[in-house]
Amino acid sequence: MATATPGRIASSPKSTWKKRLVSPDAVLERIRPGMRIFIGTGVAEPLTLVRHLKAAKAGNLTDLELFQLVSLGHAIDQTALDPHKYRLKTFFTGWEVEAAITEGMADFIPSRYYQIPELFQSQRIPIDVAFVQITAPDRAGFCSLGVCVDVARQAMAQAKLVVGEINPFIPRTFGDTFVRVDEFDLLVESTEPPLYFERWKVDPVYERIGANVAAMIEDGACIAFSIGPLYEALSRHLTAKRDLGIHTPFFFDSLMDLVVGGTATNRGKDIYRGKSLTSYAIGTRTLMRWLNNNPLVEFQSIQQVFNPFYISRNRHFVAVMQARKVDLSGRIALHTGKGNVGSGPAEAIDFFIGAQLSDGGQTIFALPSRNRDGQANIQISVRDYPNQFSLWESVDAIVTEHGIVSMKGKTVRERAQALIDVAHPDDRAALIDEARQRRIIYPDQIFIASSGHRYPAELSFRHTFKNGVEVRFRAVKPSDEEGMRRLFYRLSDETVFSRYFYLIRTMPHDEIQEYVNVDYQQSLSIVGLVGKPGEGRIIAEARFDRLEDNAPSAEFSILVDESYQNLGIGPHLCHLLIPLAKERQIHAFTADVLSHNQKMLHMVAKVGWRVKARFENGIYRLDIDLK
Repeated sequence: MATATPGRIASSPKSTWKKRLVSPDAVLERIRPGMRIFIGTGVAEPLTLVRHLKAAKAGNLTDLELFQLVSLGHAIDQTALDPHKYRLKTFFTGWEVEAAITEGMADFIPSRYYQIPELFQSQRIPIDVAFVQITAPDRAGFCSLGVCVDVARQAMAQAKLVVGEINPFIPRTFGDTFVRVDEFDLLVESTEPPLYFERWKVDPVYERIGANVAAMIEDGACIAFSIGPLYEALSRHLTAKRDLGIHTPFFFDSLMDLVVGGTATNRGKDIYRGKSLTSYAIGTRTLMRWLNNNPLVEFQSIQQVFNPFYISRNRHFVAVMQARKVDLSGRIALHTGKGNVGSGPAEAIDFFIGAQLSDGGQTIFALPSRNRDGQANIQISVRDYPNQFSLWESVDAIVTEHGIVSMKGKTVRERAQALIDVAHPDDRAALIDEARQRRIIYPDQIFIASSGHRYPAELSFRHTFKNGVEVRFRAVKPSDEEGMRRLFYRLSDETVFSRYFYLIRTMPHDEIQEYVNVDYQQSLSIVGLVGKPGEGRIIAEARFDRLEDNAPSAEFSILVDESYQNLGIGPHLCHLLIPLAKERQIHAFTADVLSHNQKMLHMVAKVGWRVKARFENGIYRLDIDLK
């Protein structure tokens, strides 16, 4: 029996149930060749029973079938898998089980997760024996299924032999978790603690990805998490949000942090209001002890947690999923192998559809621009990669450490240009060349090689102006071509004439692409956007262009959508430009302003710059000292 450790959960004293305690070997003696055995899932795997099953040499343990939903533990130990003894059949393609499936040592059962319980209940998958991990019974004779509620009940209902492995280290959880100790034919005491998973380390790349994803999540949204550094980083950047809800397949330490910190109150949810809803918990000893007798977390069957209908009842549901590769059309390849928990197509599709059906829901795929081996994750095509996500046309956004791409309503060409903008700077030239050759983007598309590394990502600000208008500011990107064209065509003839000194009727691709492709050193442009991150509309721009290469002075210009003038956006842009110019050793601005352009003259005066003005032929030449 396991000795007391800091991870052990307190329980009631033994009573009559102790008469059903037997050794693992006594359980295995009841097994007959050809039997179908259900094994508890993931962290709820009865490790003692499985370890004895692997090690046993008895002749009755032959041609067995083991069924498990999420395989993380001993049952997928490839050194022990023996098709003559038993064969693992799983509904899960991640973690280490993928290698076993690929090598023909285990079988994969493709299924929609919320439909799996019906396969057991209807006996399409008949079960002879159920091995289930449980807590010790309380004084009323009830055990808890602990950190896993999937199909254990359905397996127990039809099994001829039901064995409970009592583990003193697993928490007693609330929800659809309680079973009477009388429902077990035999009981075994666990000799080892359950599976624990340490928290993922987060590098600076994932910190930036987490910040970008968090920018898309609004107060009151409901979220779903999976395992890995993306979610560990995301939780850190959600702490400033208010009243988040949690409806997630897997509950992790990072979600515990949001509940403890008061960020995730679950007050805005329509189902299980005030509680975080999940089917599984995976994490550290700290998480397991926190979950013990904790009414704030509700464990329910995968029939509810994975069902798109129930998911969609949460308003503003956000499904955040990690991609392995993305191509320039927006097609997605998901992760495979170790580290992949809940991100395969079958596991992800239910939450994806639920988010699509949710009022105000979003589907976000995130990934670093390069993998650990330095290979590009944004590619021309991902058609040859396994684990394809089939609903790529419906993805709302793709996020890397270099920014957010809204996929809604974009043509393939616009998607390609935007995805190149968030690819690794060293990969962009090759992507541009190949995309030109394949006619994915314009054959004459401009590319400034130095711009990727010079892009001022730190230039990211929000400001609320008069009438509550919130504007986000950042440096212009090549993919802003269409946004700047739309801004131009919204301008009146008077504004166009004031800006360009003659009346321009059109702004074709060859002209506007030169305008938005800047090197951020000799020229810099700041755009202001309204709307959600990744899909905002450009309503303002301020820029400077050096008069000569590396000259200490630059020409200055500013443009604000007429619907957003007189809110203070122009002066705010001027103040943003000043430190950026000084960093580039620019100490003076010049600007030519028509005499009738009183708005521009008043704005310059309002900013408070030191200005020398010269008037000639109806034009003011302004020399602005930035020192």
